[in-house]
Amino acid sequence: MFLLVEDNESISKGLEYSFKQNKFDLKIIDNVSETIVFLETNNPELIILDIALPDGNGLDLYEEYIKEKNIPTIFLTAIDEEETIVKGLNIGADDYLTKPFSTKELFARINKILRQRNKNTIIKVKDIKFDIDKMVVYKNDVPVELTSLELKILQILFLNVNRVVRRTFLIDKVYEWTGNDINDNTITVYLKRIREKLKTDIIITIKGIGYRIDEE
Repeated sequence: MFLLVEDNESISKGLEYSFKQNKFDLKIIDNVSETIVFLETNNPELIILDIALPDGNGLDLYEEYIKEKNIPTIFLTAIDEEETIVKGLNIGADDYLTKPFSTKELFARINKILRQRNKNTIIKVKDIKFDIDKMVVYKNDVPVELTSLELKILQILFLNVNRVVRRTFLIDKVYEWTGNDINDNTITVYLKRIREKLKTDIIITIKGIGYRIDEE
């Protein structure tokens, strides 16, 4: 299932027809609030996301609710300013297509993203591999025993390779997962344990900001 977040009815109907012709299931939502509710219980294969929505901004929606779910996302919008395009790509979206657009080009970009994503279910950095689908971490092909919480923290870092993950974001995620109030020291302890178990230096501390894993 694919998700289209778009408030222009003519575009929605046109894409609904095109997806049906290509035998793809397309869910259409025209606002931010309903999208948030939908994503609480659904995990679409890919999201096509407008930026200018009646009750909010698609960039904020992506950064605050979609990015952490690691759902491939294409911004499809009439906003063609370079600054907005760069921001959309820098915050982690897979692609950015401006209106008016070619449906054939959109499908070509979708297929390219899905092919690439299917290759990246296992992310490797130095001697550490993270199988995202199985939620298993390997060091030199030997499984590493991590707790559920340690796996989730490490998964966020691996899904954001070459990007800084802020400590405040990790604190919020741990609270979301456990319901426990924690502080900077707790995050430091978690990262120390993960590093000790991995016996590697791939996790870089960005002083006063957060953590980052870089590709080789």
